[in-house]
Amino acid sequence: MADKRTFVLGDIHGGYKALIQCLERSGFDKENDTLIQLGDVADGWNQTSECVDELLTIPNLIQIQGNHDYWVYEWFAFRLKQSIWTSQGGMATIESYDRSEKHGNEQHMKFWAEMKPYYIDSKNRLFVHGGYGKDGLKATALKDLWWDRTLWDVALSGHNSQKLPKRLRAFETIFIGHTSIGRHYGGKPKKASNVWNLDTGGGYEGYLTIMDVDTKEYWQSDKVSELYE
Repeated sequence: MADKRTFVLGDIHGGYKALIQCLERSGFDKENDTLIQLGDVADGWNQTSECVDELLTIPNLIQIQGNHDYWVYEWFAFRLKQSIWTSQGGMATIESYDRSEKHGNEQHMKFWAEMKPYYIDSKNRLFVHGGYGKDGLKATALKDLWWDRTLWDVALSGHNSQKLPKRLRAFETIFIGHTSIGRHYGGKPKKASNVWNLDTGGGYEGYLTIMDVDTKEYWQSDKVSELYE
């Protein structure tokens, strides 16, 4: 049997073609490997439903909830269409579900409803969509786990210091999405202090990124905007 690996994947934003490229290029083994997805599966490109279908084929999936994912959950569960959602990529998700006719599908409903707010593995590595506040992870409200950008600011501010900023010391390594760095660092994932940012702009003009959690080797899709010309 092949060695089991664990991968972490950045914000997909409806980019099914980019998702497939990342899984193929990394050699992801669906039967053995684990995938931790950092949230924002939805909105942006028009294949959110297809992305969910693909993720549902992965037995060892750990799905973190992002702010866009929660908006889709509200639409599935309560028929809500908040303008903040539809104006930020939500219409593309609605288009995808109109096409697939899977709005209300039981498996998809379960997918959107059962996402985790965060995940901590056996090596004390944290996976969260946005970040957490100065009072720590457990004291941070759910919506702030989606929206926080201050954790990344703290990581950047302490990047050249020999001592980790206090807020970051609770975890060995932290993996985040949400704060797009697609226009920076050559479109590559960035480590600052002990925080890895994997939102390399897949929802916009950048790339989708998947990384081996242990080795930190990573693979990227083509520029997603070129996949959807």
